[in-house]
Amino acid sequence: MMALKESCGLRLPSSPGWKCQSPPFKVLSSQLKQCRARPQPNGGPPVHLLDRSMSGKASLELTVVWMQGTVVEIKMSEDNNPSVQLLDETGPFSVIGINNIPKGKSCLSKGKYVMVMGIVLSCNPEPVLRAVKMTDLSDNPIHRSMWKLEVEDLQQNI
Repeated sequence: MMALKESCGLRLPSSPGWKCQSPPFKVLSSQLKQCRARPQPNGGPPVHLLDRSMSGKASLELTVVWMQGTVVEIKMSEDNNPSVQLLDETGPFSVIGINNIPKGKSCLSKGKYVMVMGIVLSCNPEPVLRAVKMTDLSDNPIHRSMWKLEVEDLQQNI
């Protein structure tokens, strides 16, 4: 298992090259899927770049993101560590490391609408995050209906 360090209030891998932008950037699955990985010269983990040239803005380096979606599938590994497939309005994404976060397991029910903050591990063919926080948002339908608008608004203003 990868060692972790505190950074920006989040537990991040302590391998060389890890850094955190603060706060986590809100993205949709389809946006993260289009990111490209840029290798680090020091051999650290790749930086994932979100291209925003269509809106006339510079690319953003993504380390930690905030995503929301509906739980569609829960898979248990041999070591009893679950991974979850979520679906937002634009596509699927996967989350691993649920056992390592407080209250993560309470979000593991098909159909729940959850928020995940996580470290970007890969962007394609499907985005994969290592969870650092997971919260059930199912009780208030406004979270789901406003999510895409929140993301769009944030990205227009950054």
